[in-house]
Amino acid sequence: MLQTAPRRKKSIASKAAPHERFLEAFRWMLLARTLEEKLVSLYRGGLITGGVYVGRGQEAVSVACGLFLQKGDIFAPLIRDQAGRSAFGEPLIDVTRTYLGSRQGPMRGRDGNIHRGRPRNNQLAMISHLGAMISVTVGALMAKRFRGEKNFVGLSCIGEGGMQTGSFHEGMNLAAVEQVPLVVVATNNHYAYSTPNEREFACHDLVDRAIGYGFEGCTVDGTDLTNCLDVIGSAVKRARAGRPPQLVVASILRLSGHGEHDDASYVTEEIKREPFARDCLKVAEQTIADLNLVDAETLREWRKDAAAQVDQAISTAQKEAAPEADEEAWYAISTRDLVDSLE
Repeated sequence: MLQTAPRRKKSIASKAAPHERFLEAFRWMLLARTLEEKLVSLYRGGLITGGVYVGRGQEAVSVACGLFLQKGDIFAPLIRDQAGRSAFGEPLIDVTRTYLGSRQGPMRGRDGNIHRGRPRNNQLAMISHLGAMISVTVGALMAKRFRGEKNFVGLSCIGEGGMQTGSFHEGMNLAAVEQVPLVVVATNNHYAYSTPNEREFACHDLVDRAIGYGFEGCTVDGTDLTNCLDVIGSAVKRARAGRPPQLVVASILRLSGHGEHDDASYVTEEIKREPFARDCLKVAEQTIADLNLVDAETLREWRKDAAAQVDQAISTAQKEAAPEADEEAWYAISTRDLVDSLE
């Protein structure tokens, strides 16, 4: 029998001791920010074909999505989830190879630079019809259940714009009816490209939809790392323990344009002064300083280490060959050996 979801669980921003994995999460955030700043530089220098879409300001939500998943769990990140991807185990070289078109990357240099993934390692490759990723994740969870696997969860990320699509609603309904162990983390960054919230939905708060779907719902301050770790980590635990599917709605402001081609001139000065417009990385750094979690020299070493990792991944990818269109084996996610075995 379907359990009824509570109206809402209110989150409280952290004021005391940080989460036990705070510093670990901060380093993934720092690595993601460092990488994406470098990718922006390469894009502006004409070295990246296609778009660059960064998660500046979303790293605290993202890292919490990837950090609490275990081996065998399913992760469906989106374009602004580099921090979560890294925490889940995605190597930096996968990122740089994809952006720079190396044939040695996970998509073998043949796909857009944001659609990378390793499905066999349970990191799903996103499709641009973002709402449809909920159903994809639900399907992957049902397949694991059919195989008799135990103790797994799936986490799918979505933006508030993607929440307004028909495929999103279908996926949420299916997840609740089938009672799969799913966590949906929805990041309300207040603009679906240039469309503001008031032109996207009419409900008071997106988390109010949880009870209608048959989910349990809660909100989180997406600028507060400890709050993100507490709330999203707890949602993962509840899903793993057999509770109904979980909907977490985070509030932030996207601190860049939709992509690097977009100047975000539509964002009002008023909204930039809202509490949800804070930079989560700066907030985390201030927490570190206020609570004296590590000293300034350690922070400098962490920044140097992040920069060195990024530079190494980019240098490696830049030396590798791009695919040769007239010589490539244009299979989807298979290999020649697999195709031969099916013939």
